[in-house]
Amino acid sequence: MVGRKRCDMPTPLALGRDRFEVWRQTRKVGTRIPDELWSLAVKLAEGHGLNRTASVLRLDYYSLKKRIEARNSDVTSLPPAFIELSPPSLAVSGECVVEFEDGAGASLRVHLRGCDAPDLVALGRSFWSGE
Repeated sequence: MVGRKRCDMPTPLALGRDRFEVWRQTRKVGTRIPDELWSLAVKLAEGHGLNRTASVLRLDYYSLKKRIEARNSDVTSLPPAFIELSPPSLAVSGECVVEFEDGAGASLRVHLRGCDAPDLVALGRSFWSGE
């Protein structure tokens, strides 16, 4: 097995390391790492791995991990996108399958074959409200 050489560092990681070093050399003792540098570290960790990024930037592994988890929870807490179905597009001439799924994992599958489409909007509202 061939090991990595120290000089095989990707350019973005090397540039990030340089930015952190400049900050460390010019900061006052006890100053917290600015949000801008934390954002850079999170972005680099997503592309190059948590352990490697923390090591190269000389950051605490668990502090960086918490920031990544906080960013990911912000992304997953967004409400689902709404898609409006207009009645003319619901006309079923052959066969159609409509699936509803909520965030808790419950799902409903409606298979329509050669008939008029029921009120799918009302069906969806009923499914998501749990009635």
